[in-house]
Amino acid sequence: MAAPAHRRSLRKRRTLVVSAAVVAAGVGAGALVLNANAGTVDLYHETLAAKDGWASSGTGTTGGKKADAAHTFTVSTRAQLVKALGSASDTTPRIIKVKGTIDANTNDAGKKLTCADYASGTGYSLTSYLKAYDPSTYGRSKLPSGSQETARAAAQKKQAANIVFKVPANTSIVGVPGTKAGLTGAMLQIQNVDNVIVRNLAFSATEDCFPQWDPTDGDDGNWNSNYDSVTLRGATHVWADHNTFTDTPHLDSANPKYYGREYQIHDGALDITKSSDLVTVSRNQFTNHDKTTLIGSSDSEPAGKLRVSIHHNIYKGITQRAPLSRVGQVHIYNNYYDVTPLNGYAVQYSINSRAKAQVVAENNYWKVPSSVKVAKLLSGDGTGAIKGGGNLVNGTVTDLVAAYNAASSKDLKTTVNWTPTLTAGLESSAKNLPTSLATSTGAAVLK
Repeated sequence: MAAPAHRRSLRKRRTLVVSAAVVAAGVGAGALVLNANAGTVDLYHETLAAKDGWASSGTGTTGGKKADAAHTFTVSTRAQLVKALGSASDTTPRIIKVKGTIDANTNDAGKKLTCADYASGTGYSLTSYLKAYDPSTYGRSKLPSGSQETARAAAQKKQAANIVFKVPANTSIVGVPGTKAGLTGAMLQIQNVDNVIVRNLAFSATEDCFPQWDPTDGDDGNWNSNYDSVTLRGATHVWADHNTFTDTPHLDSANPKYYGREYQIHDGALDITKSSDLVTVSRNQFTNHDKTTLIGSSDSEPAGKLRVSIHHNIYKGITQRAPLSRVGQVHIYNNYYDVTPLNGYAVQYSINSRAKAQVVAENNYWKVPSSVKVAKLLSGDGTGAIKGGGNLVNGTVTDLVAAYNAASSKDLKTTVNWTPTLTAGLESSAKNLPTSLATSTGAAVLK
């Protein structure tokens, strides 16, 4: 019996050049290309295939493929990960193999750290903070300032020093198969660097111990947190593939309310901001999360960047931003969206196009319960565009933009200024995605 289409596609993508060590052993000086059928695939040296989304543009994305033995690491603790990453300014190619789950909220000796540990010595307490900035006395016209806000910022800075991992250029960070590889409580920060690969990792419980109250955010104010599981800021040529993102075990439904607003400790899952460019997000699973992927952090970001491809991902139990796109050229294809309410996460929208974003969304599949209107699957500000076809809702081809525009006062535009060409693996039909992506996405799939 022939292999399913998604497995054949995966095998076609998974080629590699044998490492220098193999060549030295006598294989020969020329590059030897292997297929997954020919033996064990070296995930750590694997690179993004040609024409596989925006990250394949130009020089492509190779990560740490050229790493020598001195810059190839296997890590299983926070301290080992910090050492392996080295300086964010060091561009030497490196491969980091993550074995097992690394808890970012630990010290160098492996001792578990809590929010109280980060607050210690800063003078911060939530009780004092709530008293100081109660809208009934402090008002709603300005951001918090004074001793408790200063203390909160200091405590947040202590947490950031422990859980934010800065990734240098030319790096591959890959989970070791069969070890439940991942990071919990962490933020991978890919900032102002080029050529990074993040694969086969489970990201969970990225939580801010010290959200800031902003009484000017919206009509009623909001609590805003500070950490994404993976954040791209001014980064280029990044491939995020076969990862899993979740809030588990602390879900938003467990968050208390203060000043009548949810005390939100989660921010983004995978955010792409600050004019990041040439990014491919493929075969990941996003589940149990609110603000999932932000492309562009401001409506005023300059044009010409934020070119992102998002394909063959699963979104389940996601509230919004899958993705929210600003300014750039974004291709969203062959993804599966299950918008059935899950663990208190109910969809506000899946795809948002604003600030003149040019989005092509094609051949995606939405599973939509009767309680959710099709018009809620998209969103926009009246300046963004979404073009595309072949999108299915419960198996039926549906014009999502027409449904949204019929119910909205700010229509999405239906024409874009570009045509996707980097489309290796694009499937012309979305009908099999619920089945095929269930077994080909997320961490722990790659062997």
